[in-house]
Amino acid sequence: MGIADSAVEVRASGWRTLAALHGHIESALERELVRRHELSVVEFTVLDALSRQDGWHMRMSQLARAAALSSSATTRLVNRLEDRGLLTRVLCADDRRGIYTELTDRGWALYREAAPTHDEVLEESLQSAGDVPELAPLVGFLHQAQPARV
Repeated sequence: MGIADSAVEVRASGWRTLAALHGHIESALERELVRRHELSVVEFTVLDALSRQDGWHMRMSQLARAAALSSSATTRLVNRLEDRGLLTRVLCADDRRGIYTELTDRGWALYREAAPTHDEVLEESLQSAGDVPELAPLVGFLHQAQPARV
């Protein structure tokens, strides 16, 4: 195995570790968000992304990037959340072809209710992942990389 092959293997191993940590966290989040709030991880991600916007809305393409979904999957997800009364779509005043998505009052309420669950489960998942030898270095890095709180 040459140096280039070693570098590829290191990156591949890092990617596998990251994917394992992601799967560990996502399955715990999915289980608890659905159980406590009838909300999937990707649905929470959309509510969270919208809650962080000035003006509290996003174009559908921005929302697709934030949720790491295709445009068609984003449309289906937004349709479901709109049917549940959690989001609404509005036409862009500057560009009538543009459509924004924003939280409704009901969406805000569910987001505020679910956010503490998300944060609690995320922290618990990171703690338990820290006990797995293969994941511990990555968990340690994530804890060190957190921005200082003001």
